Amino acid sequence: MYNSFEDMPVWQKSMDMAQKVFSLTDALPRKEDYGLTSQVRRAALSVSGNLAEGFGRHHTKDKLNFYYASRGSLTETKSHILYGQAVGYFKPTESGNVIRLADEIWKELNALIHSLRRTTQP
Repeated sequence: MYNSFEDMPVWQKSMDMAQKVFSLTDALPRKEDYGLTSQVRRAALSVSGNLAEGFGRHHTKDKLNFYYASRGSLTETKSHILYGQAVGYFKPTESGNVIRLADEIWKELNALIHSLRRTTQP
C-alpha cells in the first residue's frame, strides 16, 4: 500500500504526461491560448489531480468516483492530442510519446479501478 499519492506509479506517470503536454503545447499559436492549449493542459493536469483527490478519500466508492473522473480526463487529453495531430499542430513523432504514455496510464488506471471494484462487490 502507498503512504502518499506521490508514491503511486500511475500518478507519477500522469504528472509526467502533464509535463509533456505542457511542453508540446508551448509551440501552439497564440490564437489557441484560450482554446486547445488551455483545454488539453487542464485535461492532462486533471488526470493526476483526480488521482490525488481519490487517494485522499476514505471510502472506496468515493475513491472510485475520482479514479473514473481521472480516466475521463485521460481520454479527453488523448482526444485533444489526436485532434492536434489531425489539424497539423503536432507531428506524430512529437505527440507519440504522450499518446503512448496515455495508453500506459489507461491500463494502470483500469487495473486500479478493477482492484477497488472487487473490494466493494459481495
